[in-house]
Amino acid sequence: MKSLPLLCVVLFILSALSGCAKSSHSSAAPRPQVGVITVQPQSVALTRHLVGRLAPYLSANVTARVSGVLTKRVYKEGTDVQAGQVLFEIDPAYYQAQLNNDLGILGEDRATWMNDKVNAARYHQLLPVGSVSQQTVDNADATVRSDAAKVKADEAMVESAKVNLGYTKVTSPIRGIAGQQLVTVGALVGSGTSDAGSGGTLLTTVNDIDQLYVNFTLSAADLLMLREAGARGDVALAEPDRTTVQITLPDGSAYAQLATLDFSDVSVNATTGAVNLRALVPNPQRTILPGMYVTLNVTLGQQRNVFLVPQESLQRDTVGAYVFVADASGKVAREDVAANDSLGTNWIVTTGLTAGDQVIVSGLQGLHEGDPVKSHPWHAPSAAAPQDGSALAAGSRTAVNAH
Repeated sequence: MKSLPLLCVVLFILSALSGCAKSSHSSAAPRPQVGVITVQPQSVALTRHLVGRLAPYLSANVTARVSGVLTKRVYKEGTDVQAGQVLFEIDPAYYQAQLNNDLGILGEDRATWMNDKVNAARYHQLLPVGSVSQQTVDNADATVRSDAAKVKADEAMVESAKVNLGYTKVTSPIRGIAGQQLVTVGALVGSGTSDAGSGGTLLTTVNDIDQLYVNFTLSAADLLMLREAGARGDVALAEPDRTTVQITLPDGSAYAQLATLDFSDVSVNATTGAVNLRALVPNPQRTILPGMYVTLNVTLGQQRNVFLVPQESLQRDTVGAYVFVADASGKVAREDVAANDSLGTNWIVTTGLTAGDQVIVSGLQGLHEGDPVKSHPWHAPSAAAPQDGSALAAGSRTAVNAH
């Protein structure tokens, strides 16, 4: 009977040893598996995402240059017109009468001039024989000169009257699409030649949209940062005529033609704190129209010595952006990075990484700095996922192991 307590003690000791063995076994659990990429410095396009508005390449107001009653609209609204094509007609009666009157005055003064020239020539012939005085000859010559000046003035009046008569046929100043008629036939239109200096009556507008301008702005801070980066050699800025702009239409589709920067202002707008820029974009099919707001992807040059990391690898907290890397000892380390721009599905990291760093992309759930991990190369899902779904199952197992 005394051996019974001793047996219980032995059984208790064996049970305790078995529990310690289990605890030791559980502490040696396998390391979580993580997918990593090895990053290397490279050069990528330097882009900015901005908003712009389209404007016609040429836009001309068609206005009345003489006063009168609008008698006819010659063109069809919304159609192509050529430079010099007649669009409207103004009642020409008054201007035709003015021209006829000026022509009559010119004819009369020319006749007087010719008669006085004959008289002056006759006086010059009589002067040597003493039939006329020198004073008479001089007076005749002066009269001829006065007549000639008056004829010149009359000719100018005739030309002015012809111009005004020509203005009764209102023509298009440029080639383009003529817009809606703004004044109806029968309305009295004005030339705007009063002392107030106001323009003539606006009849319509002609726009050339075979190519368009896209106007946008770049903040002065961004422009200064780019120039400083260019001076350091971190950025290779493109020449203005090689700076391209990709337009994204309001429906989200990319416009087929690239725009090229053709103007950059030399001063900062005091109201907006930005610099005005403009690009020229071909529009042969006239698929984009003036006044549209579009999204722009402006390629300003090349960024040098940057790193591309998948978007899912970048995390942010109150400190800022960071990534987890697997160090040489197989443990997780945090690297604070600067990543303000993206390219496709990747973030562009400008500082914080070095060549050869193994950035953790998958298996990030529950990871902490200093955790031991087992890494394997990570592949983008589109390139690595088989059609039968086996990759999804494998990814699920990896996630379970990570937890």
